[in-house]
Amino acid sequence: MNLSDVFKDDKVTLSFEVFPPKPTANFDSVYASAMKVAELKPDYMSVTYGAGGSTRGNTFRIAADIQDKYDVPVISHLTCVGATVDELKDTLDEMKKCGIKNILALRGDRPKDFEGDPFTDFKYAAKLIEKVREYTGDYFCIGGACYPEGHPECATKSEDIDHLKEKVEAGCEFLTTQMFFDNNIYYNFLYKIRDKGINVPVTAGIMPITRATQVANAITMSGSSMPERFKNLVDHFGSNPAAMQQAGIAYATDQIIDLVANGVKHIHVYSMNKPEVVSGIMNNLSEIMK
Repeated sequence: MNLSDVFKDDKVTLSFEVFPPKPTANFDSVYASAMKVAELKPDYMSVTYGAGGSTRGNTFRIAADIQDKYDVPVISHLTCVGATVDELKDTLDEMKKCGIKNILALRGDRPKDFEGDPFTDFKYAAKLIEKVREYTGDYFCIGGACYPEGHPECATKSEDIDHLKEKVEAGCEFLTTQMFFDNNIYYNFLYKIRDKGINVPVTAGIMPITRATQVANAITMSGSSMPERFKNLVDHFGSNPAAMQQAGIAYATDQIIDLVANGVKHIHVYSMNKPEVVSGIMNNLSEIMK
């Protein structure tokens, strides 16, 4: 299913991200976790793409099986890192053969051991989106990422929004935010981009923090700020894994409830391949998401 049709509906959607195993990791265990998430029948799922396309085969296999076995629409990530114009057509053809119709086009992070310039042919996601459109027309529904607190590499938030508009003008049909832990940050961001004429659907990205060690990673990855309320939660429950997981699910649920109550239609949860977290959130929202 093309996600542009999903976003046209007036219903609230709840989706989840899973990531494929690295080439050296245990494929079976990660695959099983992804399928358990799919069994819960979210509105759609996204499957990430390793640095430099290192997990491309696993990404497409997991994405195809989620759709074939559970009839859950899937977005496959596609990054600029290591991508070349010559190889892009082959990658897009491979996606088509796997039945993938939705792409999240990203610049991607620089791989740690990558030699040379990882962004030779595509320095920005807008250029990647432009080329996908040139090669495939409207076959794919293309989404992009956005940063409510500003991209870490942009000098100003205004500059970041200008780049975001370039993505949309290149053919991006929807946006998914990086994680945030204070909903007011999302609301303010939405106001600013609408004021700049960016009117595509903007899915709110929520990360349930279920282990105290995830906090530092979240800050490093996205530059997300942590409200005092959230810091207190981690300080109090962080040393008790079971309590921290329950508290993290509750905090994410509270964020989602507030978003829905304020008219936000689309929520995307970074589930970290944890079916128990997905199940906990969906159970908490069982009546709210009807």
